[in-house]
Amino acid sequence: MTTSPESPARPTSPTVDFRTVDLRGRRLSLAELREAVPRARHETVADAEQKVGAIITDVRERGYAALTELALRFDGVEQVHPRVSAEALQSALTGLDPAVRSALEESISRARRFADAQRPGDVDVALGEGAIVSQKWVPVARVGLYVPGGLAVYPSSVIMNVVPALAAGVESIALASPPQKNFGGLPHPTILAAAALLGIDEVYAIGGAQAIAAFAYGVQGAEREAALEPVDVVTGPGNIFVATAKRLVKGVVGIDSEAGTTEIAILADATARPAFVAADLISQAEHDPKAASVLITDSEQLATDVREELDRQALATKHSGRVREALSGPQSGVVLVDGLDQGIAACDAYAAEHLEIMTAEAPAVAARIRNAGAIFVGDYSPVSLGDYCAGSNHVLPTSGTAAFSSGLNVTTFLRAIQVINYTESALREVSSHIVSLSGAEDLPAHGDAVTARFSDGR
Repeated sequence: MTTSPESPARPTSPTVDFRTVDLRGRRLSLAELREAVPRARHETVADAEQKVGAIITDVRERGYAALTELALRFDGVEQVHPRVSAEALQSALTGLDPAVRSALEESISRARRFADAQRPGDVDVALGEGAIVSQKWVPVARVGLYVPGGLAVYPSSVIMNVVPALAAGVESIALASPPQKNFGGLPHPTILAAAALLGIDEVYAIGGAQAIAAFAYGVQGAEREAALEPVDVVTGPGNIFVATAKRLVKGVVGIDSEAGTTEIAILADATARPAFVAADLISQAEHDPKAASVLITDSEQLATDVREELDRQALATKHSGRVREALSGPQSGVVLVDGLDQGIAACDAYAAEHLEIMTAEAPAVAARIRNAGAIFVGDYSPVSLGDYCAGSNHVLPTSGTAAFSSGLNVTTFLRAIQVINYTESALREVSSHIVSLSGAEDLPAHGDAVTARFSDGR
């Protein structure tokens, strides 16, 4: 990704070193399971905090000057101003391959139908005569959407960010994606075309942690420079540096989740097809040398067959070196379990971004899973479907955070506001309870604020 300070080394072995974690015959606590499942150990969010903190401070203090220097440092681009012109956006859309445009339009259509159905309804509850409590959903005013670049191009992430924001009713949307040296310092033209297709005209060529900082704190314009106004919510996937930046600005702005380097877990039994399992593990390993691909199974034979398929398919795929490095890393491997119950427990401990279920009675097994960003059920619901055309959202929590956070959805861009509307008689009915509770908490003025409304001197 854009902010990575070094290029990963390529493996020299033509085979995949897909390691084994054997949990069979062991009764493990949740903490022990979390420790046992494959996970990247060499680089964590904490390791990146110092670098990212310095970038955030630099952008806050020096604005566009800092962004210009960071674009040169990380992207090799000499940049005058990061705002993408309307002409560049329209040119990208005009030049878009018709087949790609058709695919993007289908993806947008399906995503819109699902997003429109997600918007919750307002609620009015009458708790007594004249006592009404309501909850209404209000969109945030402005959002900043991040679309990664670097090893791949992600126009699909434009759709996944923009569509739910539009469905929520957000009126001001800004999008950032890394500048590309091969495209004159602009984001990839397919990303620009996807933004134009969705009607997004505020687009910036800014990558990595610096984009998150610019969204969170804004950038003041000087003389003829247009200011980049701060946003209320920042969303979008990215590498470890993007995830760290989102963590550091959380509280200044809302964030969707810490969506870092991608991961897939597959829960499979002896009924699974090894070629399908291997293909899906490879599909996510293709993203990044640090991507995680994990197979959880009670079948030694399946594990053996999948390893053979990984060796064969990994050599044949375009990004073979990247794939083999990801599959051979500490974050990937097969987890052998005693049976379905232990397999489900391992899945919940891992809390995968993407979890595929390839077992007998897959829908019933999927219903038992508690922790996952998204669950893909059966042989014909691969993660690739969710990446592009399922209608679901592919911006999902990683690194175990699916145990407590959700993938990007319409409610990410909404706030629930409670409205309290009591009449005089309705307040009088509960006034003695308020006085009692305020006294119990040693906050008598709370009670006085109620009784003052019923005193003779009012």
